[in-house]
Amino acid sequence: MLYLHDVWVNWFEGEENGYNVCHFHEWRKEDTIELLDQVPLIKVTPGFFHFIENDLSDLPQALLNDIYQKAYLRKNHERIQMEYCFIVTDGTGILAVDTIGYSIPIRKSRIIPRQEQLVYEMTEDQECYTYNFELERKAKDYHILSPKPAIMSGLTRRERQLKQLMFMALDQLHSSKNTAEIRYWCTEWSPGNYERIQSMDFEEAWQSLFEETKEGWSKKHLLFCENLIKGQPFFEKLWELENRPKVN
Repeated sequence: MLYLHDVWVNWFEGEENGYNVCHFHEWRKEDTIELLDQVPLIKVTPGFFHFIENDLSDLPQALLNDIYQKAYLRKNHERIQMEYCFIVTDGTGILAVDTIGYSIPIRKSRIIPRQEQLVYEMTEDQECYTYNFELERKAKDYHILSPKPAIMSGLTRRERQLKQLMFMALDQLHSSKNTAEIRYWCTEWSPGNYERIQSMDFEEAWQSLFEETKEGWSKKHLLFCENLIKGQPFFEKLWELENRPKVN
């Protein structure tokens, strides 16, 4: 088995979508960076890599057995053994994974570019490890709180966070079933459609608003999101976190 040493990781916990596991250029000063003293490196098929990167399902027991207690975290000059931690690549994507003792990939991290290059060099001529996993899976059930990758494509970390905040507020709006309120927000987004909006029922208006706001991210989205979350302390706190100076 191959091993990588002195690997910097920035764990993102409970992320089922790979687009929320930020690459190195999006790491922030306030992120908690850890140093893996030693970590096993495995090369797998693209299908299995995608399964690990974009899901929170059980990993095959054979994989867990292969990497059991072979990784070490360096913390305060101590070398701490980790139960199930590894780096996985399909020759293109690279991901560090820590199950924190469970059987699912709870914590995920990218690694720094210099170490990515090392992974490519080390695994270039390696055969893929093969593990049995559920290939015939249903299409992933994306929804407003777990958007399709295409909806988040091309956005910065800050833009993704704010877009997800907007979707959370829209989801809350959906649960209210308040027709007058949803018509108001539709008009805020698209004032030129006022008359058409007034004839919409709740579901039609909400779906129209979601469809119109889900593509891209702009100053219009930013202003709409800011207005939508006003007066809601939890959402306002999330807004403040993403609108501090120099947040990428």
